[in-house]
Amino acid sequence: MFKSQADRPVARRPWLSRWSDPDDTTLAVMLLAPAAILLGVMIVYPVSRLIYTSFLDLSLTSGLPARFAGLANFRQMPDDPVFWQATWNTVLITLITVPGSLVVGFALALLANLPFQVKWPVRLSLLIPWALPLSFAGLIFGWFFHSEYGVVNDVLGRIGLPRVIWFNSPRLAFAAICLAIIWKASSFMAMIILAGLQTIPRSLYEAADVDGAGRMRQFFEITLPLLKPTIVVALIFRTITALQTFDIPYMMTGGGPGTETATLAMYIHQNTVSFLDLGYGSALAVVMFGLSMLVTALYLRMIRGSGAAS
Repeated sequence: MFKSQADRPVARRPWLSRWSDPDDTTLAVMLLAPAAILLGVMIVYPVSRLIYTSFLDLSLTSGLPARFAGLANFRQMPDDPVFWQATWNTVLITLITVPGSLVVGFALALLANLPFQVKWPVRLSLLIPWALPLSFAGLIFGWFFHSEYGVVNDVLGRIGLPRVIWFNSPRLAFAAICLAIIWKASSFMAMIILAGLQTIPRSLYEAADVDGAGRMRQFFEITLPLLKPTIVVALIFRTITALQTFDIPYMMTGGGPGTETATLAMYIHQNTVSFLDLGYGSALAVVMFGLSMLVTALYLRMIRGSGAAS
């Protein structure tokens, strides 16, 4: 028998005890729940809605209600020459600008990592291209390559070379777009690689100097191996962004001449915003989303393989 009411054990409810004094699993659920809810609202629902719309025959110009069309929107793509042109342009931009921005960004990061007494002007010069809006960068390079009063043609005229109508030639227009994208994206790559360079211990280079290793040997045996995870992360972000290229070619050429410089994102915009064909535009967006996920999976497999090998 208990002598008093105070001596009686307090019966705690199991669910209350679990949340007031959580174990590791419950604590992890509590901490991750807000992020999971946010991801569900911001990512899972829009992507699910996009996939659902891709199976509908939904054109706002027809005046007809949406109806289920199955795979009809996806079957339309193989017979659509603009789809193949835009997809090829997107892949080609990715294949050109991702390695180009990596090489230029790596060089800029190595330059910014040199022991300058005053480092902020160099690092600020890396930040400015990245901070510019994409549409503004496309507008700037559109003026640079203008056939009549662009900077590039002015320089060509001053050195005695003929002026070029850049945006009338598919190859020249495509080259101008790739140059603009590399200039814009290389600063992003440089900042990520510079952050990776800052994490490499200086003692490794000092030990290599004592062992008689030259600069090139230090670069290939210390810098590159230790920067590999940083480079892969930078490549993931840059490749996904390249697959979604829209602003710069849209501002520079509008996809012209014809559809020679149109990207998949521009074609999606044309179908959904200009033609109001939400079903087909959503199907195109699903294809672009699938390409982005495929590339991300390949990079992650590369990281996993390198981690297992090490």
